[in-house]
Amino acid sequence: MEAQAQGLLETEPLHGRDEDAVASADFSSTLSEEEKEELKAELVQLEDEITTLRQVLSAKERHLVEIKQKLGMNLMNELKQNFSKSWHDMQTTTAYKKTHETLSHAGQKATAAFSNVGTAISKKFGDMRNSPTFKSFEERVETTVTSLKTKVGGTNPSGGSFEEVLSSTAHASAQSSAGGPRRAEEEELQC
Repeated sequence: MEAQAQGLLETEPLHGRDEDAVASADFSSTLSEEEKEELKAELVQLEDEITTLRQVLSAKERHLVEIKQKLGMNLMNELKQNFSKSWHDMQTTTAYKKTHETLSHAGQKATAAFSNVGTAISKKFGDMRNSPTFKSFEERVETTVTSLKTKVGGTNPSGGSFEEVLSSTAHASAQSSAGGPRRAEEEELQC
């Protein structure tokens, strides 16, 4: 019944093959004059009903717009409501829930992995700092800094300019790395 009512309310004209089928059919020869008159009267009545229905629909649409304006509803509010409803509907779908759970689980695993990497790097730096190579390097730097402080601080009886102190310290450091710590101490004593 609904399909019949919907077919009667359609306002679009026939297209393509439908027009050709109706045009090629010749019903006038099989109809009597009386039947033709009845069909013409029915046609006029249907056209009047369609016009009336369009007028009623137009009046209802205007009334709908007036009510919405009185309630303060406008196109933007309707779009927001439609968007909110669509967003809510999407969030309640099974696919969205599964995707959300999967991404949440993946995020937790990624956070744990980054934490483990950070811990591993910290441990490696700690191990590196405790290694003999790093300790040797640290001792050399400490010796050089102490030597610079001593020479710049004025405890060196020969005095000298800052450039001389830097030069002799650099020379001493180079000698200590080439000949060991004893040679560097001997060089410092000669200065």
